[in-house]
Amino acid sequence: MLTSNDSLMTSHDEFRKLAQEHLQYSTRLDSLTQKRYLSEDEKLEEVRLKKLKLRLKDQMQSIERQYRQQYGIQVA
Repeated sequence: MLTSNDSLMTSHDEFRKLAQEHLQYSTRLDSLTQKRYLSEDEKLEEVRLKKLKLRLKDQMQSIERQYRQQYGIQVA
């Protein structure tokens, strides 16, 4: 059975775009956290990426909430 996220990934262009951006930010953050020391610019980038990821996650959750309400999907 597909979850609402799976359904949204296949049928909702905006959700898919947000998820792809979120993944890109996450990948970049992972590369930063692998470094032993961060430059000042990298520290700023890390903070910026975390905020962007959170904003995208909020937008994705909002879309998912609307989808669940529209199709009457209950969350366990």
